[in-house]
Amino acid sequence: MRPFRFLGCSAALLIGLVSASASFAQETKIKFQLDWRFEGPSALFLVAKARGYFAQEKLDVTIDAGNGSGNAVNRVASGTYDMGFADMAALMEFVANNPDAPAKPVGVMMVYNDTPAAVFSLKKSGIRKPADLAGKKLGAPVFDAGRRAYPIFAKANGLDAAKANWISMDPPLRETMLARGDVDAITGFYFTSLLNLNARGIKDEDVEVMMYPDYGVRLYGNAIIASEAMTRQKPEAIKAFLRAFAKATRDVIANPEAAIKVVKERDGLIDEKLELRRLKLAIASAIATPHAKSEGYGQVYGPRLTLMASQVSDAYGTKTRVNAERVWNGAFLPSKAELDVLPK
Repeated sequence: MRPFRFLGCSAALLIGLVSASASFAQETKIKFQLDWRFEGPSALFLVAKARGYFAQEKLDVTIDAGNGSGNAVNRVASGTYDMGFADMAALMEFVANNPDAPAKPVGVMMVYNDTPAAVFSLKKSGIRKPADLAGKKLGAPVFDAGRRAYPIFAKANGLDAAKANWISMDPPLRETMLARGDVDAITGFYFTSLLNLNARGIKDEDVEVMMYPDYGVRLYGNAIIASEAMTRQKPEAIKAFLRAFAKATRDVIANPEAAIKVVKERDGLIDEKLELRRLKLAIASAIATPHAKSEGYGQVYGPRLTLMASQVSDAYGTKTRVNAERVWNGAFLPSKAELDVLPK
């Protein structure tokens, strides 16, 4: 009888462990850091949570607003957050400047296949092409992605980036200073600065926009990043997160109006009309682009990523050269069918 009792205890213990494992799987917690406030593009993540897509994958995801890609990278690197949303250039800069850091985040899914960075000017200034920027006053916060990447834009268009006359300001003053004529041009994200200029009484037809991708700059934009601990300890959770996110992306692109309702539920102070336009601009300029369709949504093209790594190393003056293989891991991506979310 002793063997029987021993086997019974073992079986009970095994059942208990299986139950505990199942319970744990249902409660896998992920702290996620956005790059910015709850605005139109955040619908991509908020819809996945609101419609239960994360829950269906047995994930308990907490989504917090952010205050810049650099901070998002730092918080994921420190372990404060498990995953985040950040500009790929900011991730490259962190990894190259912190070669001895014990933990380095890695990109796991590309969301903005094309950087939304652009140069904005008022048409009355006469600035129509990159060459017209020579000798002009350019404005942007010191950490602005477009400003940091300006040397790449300048090189692609025959300008001397060293001669650029930059005026620094806090983000809320950038578009105000352009509208007042304190600066001749600014850099910023397309779907941010354009709408901020509109809010200051400047109409679309009065703004000249030079999108970086239209002027020879093939930088990737924002990607979903994951901590080193997540990639080692919870690879299946990352895969589950990305599956849910891809499903939500399909919904958002198909019905952005409904998606903005979800953002409104999270932050009741947003202007729905404004954020709907922001979301649509983001989709058109950074997400559902020709490059994204040719490379495959969520993915990167190796030679292009390698070129970007070299360009960021030069433009950002990193301590070590950026190694493209150290900043990207596509092993967690959903299947090709699950990534088929872009309109035909």
